[in-house]
Amino acid sequence: MSLPDEAALRCEGLSKSFGAEPVVSDLNLTVQAGHVQALVGLNGAGKTTLMRMVLGMTRPDSGWVRVLGFDVARAPRACWAGVGQMIETPFAYPELTVRENLHAAARLHGLTRSGAPAAVAEMIDRLGLAPWADRRSSTLSQGNRQRLGLAAALVHSPKLLVLDEPTNALDPAGVVLLRDLVEEIADGGAAVLVSSHHLDEVARVADRVSILHHGSVIGELDPDGVDLERAFFAMVCDADRVAGADGGPTERPYRRRFARRSAAPGGH
Repeated sequence: MSLPDEAALRCEGLSKSFGAEPVVSDLNLTVQAGHVQALVGLNGAGKTTLMRMVLGMTRPDSGWVRVLGFDVARAPRACWAGVGQMIETPFAYPELTVRENLHAAARLHGLTRSGAPAAVAEMIDRLGLAPWADRRSSTLSQGNRQRLGLAAALVHSPKLLVLDEPTNALDPAGVVLLRDLVEEIADGGAAVLVSSHHLDEVARVADRVSILHHGSVIGELDPDGVDLERAFFAMVCDADRVAGADGGPTERPYRRRFARRSAAPGGH
């Protein structure tokens, strides 16, 4: 597929509410090919809803999304063949083996009957799934199901990779494997959008780290900075302080905890 010369992912004025509750508000986001964009935020910040809109799983109330140069609402099949994703929990057919699940994912994303087996074998090896390759996915541990979901997202060498909390349930070895794979796919020219609660971990691979709070991007962290957790909570507290001055919420439990930590000798 020949791609237009523009960002791999672009969101403009994106908003979504569920009932009276705004979840994403007038959000702009761009991810260029070869870059890793990380999103960090508290639970309920809107990260998963944003990613579901990016993938066409949820329609925005306003604004638009372009994926690999195409309007997400009308993107052709060839466009989605270039996208890899794992949102919330990894999907797998429980009655199929690890190998069969990955073969299905490869074929659904356009790999040929002759080309799919080699791609599947490579992902099984890269993600350490060989001991479980011929087991049904329903028998896997939570960590190995996560590895299978990541392998399915990567098996077709996507041009855009969207990962929601990909380190969930992974052991330290799995986290290192994921880090290496994300760096490798970005070095190969793919765009990566990843959300995580683990600031230090995403900072190791991200070109940009954006803070999402109450559905809006409120600032960015320097991936090479120190004490990222302190910087994160400082931005969140400042945003809530401004919201309180405008009649919004004025006090939250994490603000009290952050204040106590900052007041302590050497607190950070």
